[in-house]
Amino acid sequence: MPVSHLLLAVLVTVLWGWNFVAIKAGLDSLPPLLFTALRFVIAALPALWLPRPAGSWKWLLLAGGGIGVVQFGCLFTAMDGHISPGLASLVLQMQAFFTVLLARVIDGTKPRPWQWWGLALAFAGIALIGTDLDASVSAGGLMLILVAALGWASGNLALRRAGAVNMLHFVVWMSLVPPLPLALASLYFEGPGALSRAWTAIDPIGAAALGYIVVASTWIGYGVWGWLMQRHAVTLVAPFSLLVPLNGMLAAMLVYGEHYGPLRLVACALVLAGLTLNTFGGRLRWWRPALAS
Repeated sequence: MPVSHLLLAVLVTVLWGWNFVAIKAGLDSLPPLLFTALRFVIAALPALWLPRPAGSWKWLLLAGGGIGVVQFGCLFTAMDGHISPGLASLVLQMQAFFTVLLARVIDGTKPRPWQWWGLALAFAGIALIGTDLDASVSAGGLMLILVAALGWASGNLALRRAGAVNMLHFVVWMSLVPPLPLALASLYFEGPGALSRAWTAIDPIGAAALGYIVVASTWIGYGVWGWLMQRHAVTLVAPFSLLVPLNGMLAAMLVYGEHYGPLRLVACALVLAGLTLNTFGGRLRWWRPALAS
């Protein structure tokens, strides 16, 4: 991979890591479900001039439902006072394991031995976080993030089934799916006055956060990531996603002063170790005899 492409991959992980701080900032003036719906309304605007990507509408609908409605609807709701940005960025990476498990159920793809061990380590870390609940994370917030990770995993499978499409076009057209169900959910859970209240309550920070999430995280982030995936092996690009929770936790520390006690640090280490094993386990020599047999 050329150095310029490597730097682009790192840039995407930084943009996605700081996305969690932007979400937290936007939630100070916007209710979560309405915030998510507005994010995708704006993200879908280029569909007015960008052609629809080739392939079936089915994958656009499934990706938009999994990633747009479930993942971000639950993520924004959880971050509205139920989990801190840094922990959210870490726990959300469970999507890597849920993707493996869903692929086993749907495609019959068997997880490798190291992926089971990685899953066990990561779940041990999540369980430790669950024993250390306080104002920065509740049981409900933790569960919402796990559901968000499951939604992301289902969207991953839809993206894979979509084939070799222009990823920026796909992301834009996928963004047409979430606004209506999210708006209906907002109407039910946040009330019919949520939009008018948000219109008067949103401040420059909230508007900037919304702009960052649409432009930097959605258009640039997913567009560049898809561009890299088309030019390099998945095994070369995917490991960079391990930097997302590290950037998210660093951003939360710098902006919100989020800190982690010894138990949380052990839990974070277990989750990151599980993610690392899931990504790099096949390259370890001590797994090769198991593969050969």
